[in-house]
Amino acid sequence: MPATHRGGRDGRRLASGRGRSASSTRWLERQLTDPYVRRAKAEGYRARAAYKLIELDRRFGLLDHATRIVDLGAAPGSWCQVVRERQPAARLVGIDRLAMDPIPGAILLQGDFLDPNATGAIKQALGGPACLVLSDMAANSVGHAPTDHLRTLALVEAAAAFASEILRPGGAFVAKVLAGGTEATLLSDLKRQFASVKHAKPPASRKESRETYLVAQGFRGSRTG
Repeated sequence: MPATHRGGRDGRRLASGRGRSASSTRWLERQLTDPYVRRAKAEGYRARAAYKLIELDRRFGLLDHATRIVDLGAAPGSWCQVVRERQPAARLVGIDRLAMDPIPGAILLQGDFLDPNATGAIKQALGGPACLVLSDMAANSVGHAPTDHLRTLALVEAAAAFASEILRPGGAFVAKVLAGGTEATLLSDLKRQFASVKHAKPPASRKESRETYLVAQGFRGSRTG
């Protein structure tokens, strides 16, 4: 069910407050008052996360001239929706372990991109080297910030390895990371592979959130030897 639809049901449940943890109550209250949630519902996006990609694209021109795009961890599909709007003729492949409702013009695969067979399936669906690899993935939280950071960092490292295998020279890679101070190796690798590597926190990312985005542009091509 789209994230924006969840707000209506949560609003009705909020009145009773029964059988719900304090953290769940805070999440529901935040959803009800979040202007990006309301805006996403009004504009037809499946999640408020759509505005993070919109804002990153405005700053970095990520979707400019991108003709083949991969969205890792794509569910529920809001980033795919943005891509279809900005680049309707692009070849777009999204993959997630969760099933997604269809998006016209997008190829949506259900599976884990870490599966050895996934890369081949994505390449086949894409039909050529990618211009852009997107990842808004984060590991499920266990409530311990250092552990959450490390688990998400492992996902980003895997996504970066995937990107280096599938990107064309000049391509770009965008991934969500959580603040935690252990990204040195990842950053060093990305700086060797890309002409530009920057951190960005789009306005749609909540101020209290530890998330930020790595934006790597100008892929130098796979190393040989």
